[in-house]
Amino acid sequence: MIIGVDIRPLSGGRHSGVEEYTLNLLRHLFALDQKNKYKLFYNSFGQPDEVLELFRSYHNVEICQFRYPNKFFNFSCKFLSWPRIDQLVKPVDLFFMPNMLFSAFSAECRQVVTFHDLSYLFFPQFYSTKRRWWHRAVDPRHLAERAEKIIAVSNSTKIDLIDYFGVADDKVTVVHSGVDLTTTSEDLTAVKRRYNLPAEFILHLGVIEPRKNVIGLVAAFEKIKARTNIPHKLVLAGSPGWLYRKIYARVKKSPVANDIMLLGFIDHRHKSALYKLADLFVFPSFYEGFGFPTLEAMKYETPVVTSPISSLPEICGTAALYADPYDVNELAEVIQQGLQDKTLRKKLVTEGLKQVEKFNWEKSARETLAVFESLA
Repeated sequence: MIIGVDIRPLSGGRHSGVEEYTLNLLRHLFALDQKNKYKLFYNSFGQPDEVLELFRSYHNVEICQFRYPNKFFNFSCKFLSWPRIDQLVKPVDLFFMPNMLFSAFSAECRQVVTFHDLSYLFFPQFYSTKRRWWHRAVDPRHLAERAEKIIAVSNSTKIDLIDYFGVADDKVTVVHSGVDLTTTSEDLTAVKRRYNLPAEFILHLGVIEPRKNVIGLVAAFEKIKARTNIPHKLVLAGSPGWLYRKIYARVKKSPVANDIMLLGFIDHRHKSALYKLADLFVFPSFYEGFGFPTLEAMKYETPVVTSPISSLPEICGTAALYADPYDVNELAEVIQQGLQDKTLRKKLVTEGLKQVEKFNWEKSARETLAVFESLA
């Protein structure tokens, strides 16, 4: 088969969960599949970056780069059903979209689409007005109906697709994402010095936005500090997202503001060192389609506290501690337990390493390829 792939999710350079998924899945898919040919659709005025150069190294990959202005392209796809992407990269036997984006296809083009989550439906208050309009315009329900097959990154997302879009159970295949298991030789001392990290700290790594429940984490940390003498600081790492100023302002007003660090954007090359140096990783999100950071922390032997909602129990299993993200007192108690119970911490590290082994990109690539081949 000749398989078209939309690699526009890689054009933003954000290192988001969707970008990590797209890059890692495709790398392993191209290395695994020596039978089919892949034609990559890329639309950007920018010059080819290292990702495109990486893809060019695969003998079974052809990159089809276009330079349509994005606003024009999106408007035209939405209202004129033009240009038809499968015709731009033709011929293709099917087309794979690793994420939902504006697109138009010929009626006969078979499509496979990955859905990561439906958080925009459940928590519209966590998205800007512009982003809510974007989701409405892209029309995920139509994308789901149009697709021949749908890939969901978790059972939680599959259930949401069935319940809210009414898609057939056998149309949706769950393919869990992976976690990169390569080791790192990062100099921990250098990273510690670069970010001025304390000797002992609790880590939260993710976009600083309301959906991640950062304010709830800060409130829980305040309670712990008020009733214990733990030396730990709270390190909030990640790019500023929507309404981040409100979160930053809350941190500045905190009675323990001197014990809270806001690191901002973290170079992806330094993430593993942050996990290794942390005493506890806390991810009290209100909703996640998959939750990459929890597995990343487990990989680097850091105990995890997260939320018992959406996909997180499915992904973390018995390898994490759980706290209701809406209950600050419970979150504080569980964090304190995760810091002070040495026997429990050792158990979480052991279970975490076992849990991580269940999620690898080669397995994800094999299962994705099986979805493609079911349409051959």
